[in-house]
Amino acid sequence: MRETFKTNTTLKVVDAIKRNDSITLKRIYNTNYPKIETLVLKNNGTKAYAKDIYQEAFLAVWQNVRQDKFIPQSESSINGYLYTIAKNKWMDVLRSQGYKKTIMASQMSYFEIKDEENNGIDDDILKDKRLEDVMHAFKNLGDACRSLLRKFYFEKKSMNDIAKELQLDSASTRNKKYRCMQKLKDIALNNN
Repeated sequence: MRETFKTNTTLKVVDAIKRNDSITLKRIYNTNYPKIETLVLKNNGTKAYAKDIYQEAFLAVWQNVRQDKFIPQSESSINGYLYTIAKNKWMDVLRSQGYKKTIMASQMSYFEIKDEENNGIDDDILKDKRLEDVMHAFKNLGDACRSLLRKFYFEKKSMNDIAKELQLDSASTRNKKYRCMQKLKDIALNNN
């Protein structure tokens, strides 16, 4: 009896999706969005990225259900399928070169190119070259500096949290970060 109820409920949900039933679609959308937003935010994303990723994933699920490419066994399998698609789409974004460049550029704003440095050279080419230099310099930093800067700039951890992890006081951690940034600048600038 219970299996029949599950099957009937699932069929109703699938039918509602295929009919574009706004109440069902809105319920599925609103139920699952917070999970995807949390996933993206915990993995170096923003709310804007979360919305974009979620809308793409939701559309993919909607199309796949309508075209019988995905036949859910329960509403929770729809939710799981939606989460998996969103997670995979977010992983694709994280792996993409464009995203890596955007993050590196935004995190390394102290390497901004000033107009007087331009000397008529195409600004984009110069920025790409500078970004390559910074990425190369970052790879050549020692493990301790790389780890500290990664925690601060990419994982967005506070200096106090990093200090606890390193078992140092906050002032020592700030000094260490400053020295690491100086090393990074020196390596980047000496590569030219």
